[in-house]
Amino acid sequence: MTTVFGKIIQGTLPCEKVFENDRIIAFKDIAPVAPVHILIVPKKEIPNLQSVQAEDLPLVAECVTVAQQLASAYDIEDGYRLLTNNGPDAGQTIFHLHFHLIGGRQLTHLG
Repeated sequence: MTTVFGKIIQGTLPCEKVFENDRIIAFKDIAPVAPVHILIVPKKEIPNLQSVQAEDLPLVAECVTVAQQLASAYDIEDGYRLLTNNGPDAGQTIFHLHFHLIGGRQLTHLG
């Protein structure tokens, strides 16, 4: 694994971990945009959402379940965003699929 997330998964870079199992790790973002900003990262190295294969769909669903659990744990279940960027034109800078769980304040409208 060559990305910063791969190094976190391997344990060679530190993080403020809030969840981990055999398939997923979640940790606090080092540059949060809201009081709650957690990155949910599958341990399988998938470059982006467009690269998800049919066999990866249960893993993506598990990421959503982890997001729901963390939203409840951080008391933001009534208002949060779960987002991912796909490719450089969308702002993706780390090419390892990950989801941002963002909440804890009023979020501005995206449209």
